[in-house]
Formats: sequence, structure tokens, C-alpha cells
Amino acid sequence: MRTSFNIPDDLLSEFDETWQAEGLESRSRGVREAMQEYIEGHTKLEDIEGDVVVIIAFDYEHESVIEDIHDVQHQFQDVITTTNHIHEGEWCLETLFCGGPASRVRELTYRLRDFEAVSRVKLMLLAEH
Repeated sequence: MRTSFNIPDDLLSEFDETWQAEGLESRSRGVREAMQEYIEGHTKLEDIEGDVVVIIAFDYEHESVIEDIHDVQHQFQDVITTTNHIHEGEWCLETLFCGGPASRVRELTYRLRDFEAVSRVKLMLLAEH
């Protein structure tokens, strides 16, 4: 489908520089990826049903919450398939690769957000089944 947009010149120039620097083959491809990311970022977790594949990224103060984080992860082994953990000073950065019922992933996400020592929790929806 062809469509047109009114976009300020400076925004279009910056967009063109970005998609070209990333090695995409066309502006259209860049626009499609941007639209997908926009939709993913604005999809309400509460509205998702069925099985999902997601990445949950979060950061937290290591000393104050590490044991509690591990306890939560053990409670959700049924949906967490892989974890990645790095240290950035006093902070931990963690990613959880998850697959399974949206309701379980939703519960996991909300549990992580409940901790005072967790700064951010970001969810990237990769697939809905």
C-alpha cells in the first residue's frame, strides 16, 4: 500500500541518516520498523491474550533486592526461558527472555515493577500466538 505523510524536513533528514547508518535497504523498511516499534510500545499489556514471546529488561540496585529478584525469577521458571545479567556500578541490568501465557508474563512484569529498588521495567513484545 502506498501512502504519504507530511513530515518536517529536519525530521526526515535525521530519519534518513538513521536508517541508512543502520544498513536498511530502504526508507520504507525503516518506516515499517518504526511503525512496528510504535505499536509494540503502545500495546497495553492488559489487552494481550494467549501465548506471547517477550523480552523484559530491567535495572535495580544489587544489594537491596537481589535475593527477592531471584525468588521471583524462580517462581516464574515456567515462562522465563533465558536470563542475562550484567553489572553497571552498583546497579544490575537484567534481561529475561520469556514465552508462555500472557497472563503469567503480565504477572511477572507487575511483580518486578513492585520492587522499590527496581528503577525501570521495559517489555518488548516479539510475538503473540
